[in-house]
Amino acid sequence: MKKIQINSYQLFILIVLFELGTAVLFNPGGSAKQDAWIANLIGLAFGLILFWVYYRLYRYYPELPLTSYIQKIFGKWLGSLIAFLYISYFLYQSSRILRDIGELLVTTIYTSTPLLVLNFFMIITIIYGISKGFEVIARVGELSFLVIYLLALLGFFAILLSKIIHFENLKPILENGWIPVLKTVLRQTINFPFGEMVVFTMLLPYINKQKNVLKVCLGGIILSGINLTITSVMNVAVLGAEVFVRSPFPLYNTIRKVELTEFLQRLDVFFILYLIIAGFFKLSLYYYVAVIGGADLFKMKNHSKLVLPLGILILLGSITIATNFAEHSKEGTVIVPYALHMPFQMIIPVVLLVIAYIKSKKVN
Repeated sequence: MKKIQINSYQLFILIVLFELGTAVLFNPGGSAKQDAWIANLIGLAFGLILFWVYYRLYRYYPELPLTSYIQKIFGKWLGSLIAFLYISYFLYQSSRILRDIGELLVTTIYTSTPLLVLNFFMIITIIYGISKGFEVIARVGELSFLVIYLLALLGFFAILLSKIIHFENLKPILENGWIPVLKTVLRQTINFPFGEMVVFTMLLPYINKQKNVLKVCLGGIILSGINLTITSVMNVAVLGAEVFVRSPFPLYNTIRKVELTEFLQRLDVFFILYLIIAGFFKLSLYYYVAVIGGADLFKMKNHSKLVLPLGILILLGSITIATNFAEHSKEGTVIVPYALHMPFQMIIPVVLLVIAYIKSKKVN
C-alpha cells in the first residue's frame, strides 16, 4: 500500500466526484421542501467541522489508515472489532450505492432489464478498475472530471435558457421556522454526503504531498456543497416544493422538462451518463477502502485477493438489501442515518479524537 501515491489534484477530483456521486441523484435536504438549499448549506458547515475531526486523527497518525489507528487507540481486541464493523459499513454502503444506480437505470431507460443484470455489469467494471490499482482509478478520475463538468454546465445553461425556472417556488423562506430545516440537517445533509468523507480516513496516508491535504479536502467539500445547493435551488424552482419532495429523482425530472428547440430535447440521457460516471467513482472508493481495510485488519500482504469475493458480496447485497425501491429508500432515509451514519461518521471518530488527544498529552 505504501507504493500507492496520488497527488493533490487527483485527491481534489476524487473528493468532488465522491461527494456529488449519488447525492445529485437524490438531492439531500428534500424534506425541508423549498428550504432544501438552506439545509444543504448548514449541512456543508457541519460537514467541514466533521472533516476537521477526521483531519486531526490523520495528523495524529499520518502513516496509518483508520482501521490501523483504531486498534492503537482502543486496543487490539476492541479496536479489531470496531475496524471490522467499519469494513462492514463500507461494504453495506457499496451495496446501497450499487442499488441506487441500478434503480435509476431500471426506472428510466432499461425498464425491461433485470436489476441483477445491470448491477452485475457495473460491479464487473469496477472490479476490473480496482484490480488495476487505485492510481489508475485516480487518473481516470482526472479525465472523467472534465466530462462531468461539461455535462453539468450543459444541463445548467439548458435549464436557464428553457425558461422553466420560477424563483417564486422558493418562497416563503423558512415558512415553518428553523426546526424542520435543522431536523433535515441532522437526518440527511450532514451524513449524506458530507459525513461520508470518513471514507478518506482510509486514503489520506497515501497522498504524496501531505502538507496540502487540508486545503485540498476543504476545497473539494466546499465546491461539492455549493454544487448541491445550486442543484436544490434549480429543482425547487422548476418542480415546485411539493413535486420536489415526492420525486424519487428530482434532478432527472427537472432535466426532462428542458425543451429548447425541436431538436434539443431529452437531455435526461446526459444526466444518466453523468450519474453513471459519478456513481462509478463513489462506489469504487467505498469498495476500495473496504478491500484495503480488510487486508489491513487481517494482515494480508496482497489486498487484491479480496477484490473479487468482496465484489460478489456487494453485488448480492445490492439485490437482497430491499425487496423494492420504496423499501430501499425508506431504509436509507429513516433507519440508516441513525443506526449507521451517526455512529460511524460522528460518534466513533469524535471518541477516537478525544482519546488520541489525551494519549498525546500523556506522552508529552
